[in-house]
Amino acid sequence: MGLSGASGPGQVLSLDTLVRLGRALHGPGTPRRLPVPEGMTAPLGCDAVAVPARFGPLVLPRLPRVGCVYADEAHWWWIVPSDSDYALDWPSPARYTAGALVPDAPRAPGLIHRPDGKLPYTPPIPLYLAVCRVTGATPSWSRPISA
Repeated sequence: MGLSGASGPGQVLSLDTLVRLGRALHGPGTPRRLPVPEGMTAPLGCDAVAVPARFGPLVLPRLPRVGCVYADEAHWWWIVPSDSDYALDWPSPARYTAGALVPDAPRAPGLIHRPDGKLPYTPPIPLYLAVCRVTGATPSWSRPISA
């Protein structure tokens, strides 16, 4: 049985070719999107905030509400509504990614927390304050203004 598509009708693709094509789509350096779990909706779009894994357990208990949280060996990732970086200077070593993209991941991080309900979001302001607290950063609105 042949597969039709860009390579032409009736051409048979070997399993090796299919695996190689799949790896090319998700090879090293290819960003991966954090998936919204089935049954949840993201009407505000999705971005993500990552912190080094050592900070994840310190941030989590400081949050009044927690949305979807993903983790791998290096980072914990929180789903936030799109544009949650507006007017917020997320402190280093936190990383904000538009589109909930995980850069340079060999595979998507695993879901470690799923909230009850239909929305995957962690409220961004409490998350921002918790990240500032555990990293020792001063929230941007509390910094002195220089003229």
